[in-house]
Amino acid sequence: MASLSFSFELFPPRTPEGVAKLPLVLDQLAAAHPAYFSVTYGAGGSDQEGTYETLLTVVRHTGVEAAPHLTCVGSTRKHIAALLDRYREAGVRRIVALRGDLPATALSPAAPGEFRYANELVSFIRQTHGDHFKIEVAAYPEMHPQASGPGADFDNFRRKVEAGADAAITQLFYNPAAYFDFMERCGKAGITIPVVPGIMPITSYASITKFCAGCGADLPRWVRLRLEELQFDRAALHDFGAGVVTRLCETLVKNGAPGLHFYTINQAEPTLRLLRNLAAAVPA
Repeated sequence: MASLSFSFELFPPRTPEGVAKLPLVLDQLAAAHPAYFSVTYGAGGSDQEGTYETLLTVVRHTGVEAAPHLTCVGSTRKHIAALLDRYREAGVRRIVALRGDLPATALSPAAPGEFRYANELVSFIRQTHGDHFKIEVAAYPEMHPQASGPGADFDNFRRKVEAGADAAITQLFYNPAAYFDFMERCGKAGITIPVVPGIMPITSYASITKFCAGCGADLPRWVRLRLEELQFDRAALHDFGAGVVTRLCETLVKNGAPGLHFYTINQAEPTLRLLRNLAAAVPA
């Protein structure tokens, strides 16, 4: 386990309680020695200030590198340039570059702004800042829910790589075969950047089914049925979910995944439990 690289995703707290809880969560997660924390960005840039403030909190409180998510849809080159300058001045060396979701108010064809796709954002970062930032992009082993098909979706990923991406983080998934198929396609296409699996702990039947429905991830029928049956027995559901996700992580790591990126949902224990399980199961 000592050689396993892993990172944690956080979101900007949206309530006073969330803000108050964040330092304890950071202490607990930082004690596991992640490579970095990433901090998400709201639809249409709605959490842009929250991303910046949370990023500063992470760095000041833990000393661990933090990477802001930067979305480009609905934005302008001038605005993105200003954000990049602000992050650079704050000492940021890593960016998670994403297209992002359309804001709810985007009703006209002009709403997407000056950037349409993430590869355009990656190109802009490279043009304006060279190699200063390490750029992570998104990968979708099971296809982006808005893509016209698997081939078109993979072409979109290839364009991000060709634009200058250094590495990729996948959308959450629970079928390891989807990841291995994606990596096989990368190999055939000559894509060699690290593609790190995104891992979502299972802590609630309602939340995980909602997450999977929203991003198009397949939740295996047997897992869904067991979770549905256990949904009112919190301890049993947590045990079952931890077992499912631990086995997923073991399979990925033992078969060459370059690391794991955990979607923590600002909770420490579900992710730390997975890391403890992996430490016991995967030799250092």
